[in-house]
Amino acid sequence: MPVSLINPEDHIAVPLYHHVAVATGSRQVHIAGQVAWDHEGHLVAPGDLTGQVVQVYRNVAKALAAAGATFDDVVRFTWYAAGWKRDMYDAFTAGVEQARKEFRVPAAPAALIGVEILFEPGILVEAEVTAVIA
Repeated sequence: MPVSLINPEDHIAVPLYHHVAVATGSRQVHIAGQVAWDHEGHLVAPGDLTGQVVQVYRNVAKALAAAGATFDDVVRFTWYAAGWKRDMYDAFTAGVEQARKEFRVPAAPAALIGVEILFEPGILVEAEVTAVIA
């Protein structure tokens, strides 16, 4: 496997992600910001953060497959959340957990960045993803 996920000793463990990814592949895959659109460009799960997170993972899965990669090759997720407030955390993590069950997603390093708005009304989250493949 080209990616090893690590949590340093004596460092806080976070169930949603590992702190370090070590990649040994030679090709980088950079996936542009993915949002909760279906294949026709319609917003999936309006007003539902959990549902939008799951749809983002579905779109990332398609993008990874197009590049010959899988979630096992992912070294980083960068999430952007519109109007982020701490009380949104449970809905966000519920989406991550649902997607992990659907796709068996390893807990790659991740960042969640709160932003005022994303580029279109109704979009609650966006994710950029980096993977490394052999």
